[in-house]
Amino acid sequence: MTRLSAEGWHSSPPYPAAVEASKDDYFAEVAQWHAEREKRLRSPDGWLALVGLHWLTPGEHEFGQHPSNAIRLTGRGIPPLAGHLLVIDDLQARVRPHRDANLTLDGVPITDELPLTADTDGVPTVVGLGSLRMHLIRRGVHNERLGLRVRDAEAPALAAFRGVPCFPVDPAWRLEARLERAPEPRTIAVPDIVGDVIEMPSPGDVVLLLNGGEQRLHAVEEENDTLWLIFGDATNGDQTYAAGRFLVTGPVAADGSVVVDFNLAYNMPCVFSAYATCPLPPEGNRLSLPITAGERLPDGPR
Repeated sequence: MTRLSAEGWHSSPPYPAAVEASKDDYFAEVAQWHAEREKRLRSPDGWLALVGLHWLTPGEHEFGQHPSNAIRLTGRGIPPLAGHLLVIDDLQARVRPHRDANLTLDGVPITDELPLTADTDGVPTVVGLGSLRMHLIRRGVHNERLGLRVRDAEAPALAAFRGVPCFPVDPAWRLEARLERAPEPRTIAVPDIVGDVIEMPSPGDVVLLLNGGEQRLHAVEEENDTLWLIFGDATNGDQTYAAGRFLVTGPVAADGSVVVDFNLAYNMPCVFSAYATCPLPPEGNRLSLPITAGERLPDGPR
């Protein structure tokens, strides 16, 4: 079963431990968290650099800058024909470079056919070509769909990025909650923006008090005993992204207590690129009240 985080959905820094340790440093720590978050977005490996997603079928696919190619690439240093992607029936793929195309792997020219590892099969094989970096992704309920993801270190979105606006930081949105563990191992159905529904392991529900009422959010297990929340709220479509936002909690304590800090809520990758395949809030994870904390839309409703 594939973890959605295999794609690096979070592009967010680890939960700031000092927030747990010292209220005096709270505002500085949250500001530093957001600064690190924007640094990751500005990376040539970040979501702003994402410029293409090409779904692949079995067969041979030419790629390069010429319009006649099955996969047309644009960017600096892209030849008319750069090579061929060879996809076989079990969705394994190889790349065959065209002569003098200067395809590279870790900066070393690729001279022969090279097998490619997708993101869900381990560390993906990242092929360089001019200003572009490309790798395979697998998606679908059973990882049955194969796609070529393309990033450009010189993407216009990187040059135009001026940061992510946020609601004013308010310590009142840092909530003490509890994890109500599921009595038996369970999964939750997580839809995504391309129409797939993936069953994800869930340890249980995060229970918290908002406006005097109890609210519950289905959680997905994350690293270092933290939880990943995919949620919607009443600000979606106006002040925040219509599809919802993400949040990584603090570590879950032995008694099930956990900090949910909505000041650390952040935008889905689809806010920054049309080529992301974002997961959406599972059923039950859309709050009816507004969460006026965390990241807002960079440029208005979507």
